[in-house]
Amino acid sequence: MSRPHLDVAGISIDCPEPVALARFYLALLGGDLLWENPSSSGIRTHSGLNIVAQRVANYIPPTWPSASIVHFDLDAGVSLDESVAHALECGATEAAEQPDPRWRVLLDPAGHPFCITTEVHEG
Repeated sequence: MSRPHLDVAGISIDCPEPVALARFYLALLGGDLLWENPSSSGIRTHSGLNIVAQRVANYIPPTWPSASIVHFDLDAGVSLDESVAHALECGATEAAEQPDPRWRVLLDPAGHPFCITTEVHEG
């Protein structure tokens, strides 16, 4: 039996304010605004990833560290400190708990954790 075509079309992120969260990721990662309205906003990053921020009633942000959650791992290139500073300027906050000096855990404006690292698998 052959496998049907499946591929990642994008990542959807629950939040209380989709326009604000999409604009955060647009400022952080660059790319293009695809749409924005009160219920959802979408961007396409320079790498081609579609990120959709979608409004959820009674949104409760995840707790870091806690139960297993999906999060972004972002490539800092050569300077972790410069990339973290950029993320903070865009509106991220540093998580109180930092488990490893090779990456930094930050929180987006809706409270979702994401990591920035220079430890990226090549090839």
